[in-house]
Amino acid sequence: MHPAVSDEAATETALAPERAAELIAADAELIDVRRPYEWDGGRIPGSRNIEVNELPAAAESISKDRVVIFYCRAGNRSAMAAEAFRQAGFDAHSLAGGIEAWAAAGQPLEPDGGEVRKPLPAS
Repeated sequence: MHPAVSDEAATETALAPERAAELIAADAELIDVRRPYEWDGGRIPGSRNIEVNELPAAAESISKDRVVIFYCRAGNRSAMAAEAFRQAGFDAHSLAGGIEAWAAAGQPLEPDGGEVRKPLPAS
């Protein structure tokens, strides 16, 4: 566990935006599991985009030495990702309510004026 993160953080799974912001400031890794066009429309500063279905192949690029916070639009995809990564030994969490809750809490998005895009229907 990251030394700046309390034991309390290790037991939380779905994080409120304010708590997620604290962990991000303490060097948590932030991963957006949405589709690239959703990420392009607006994202949390400092995040990287790994689409949820690409996470298994990208797992080696994610450090087990840092807290990992996954997020999506509303929290469903990220909750599944966080659970899978917790089972694999990561200190993984999900942003409760996703980027919608983050934006509603007044937290920053990039680019400035970014928007939360809804996923396109499956084709």
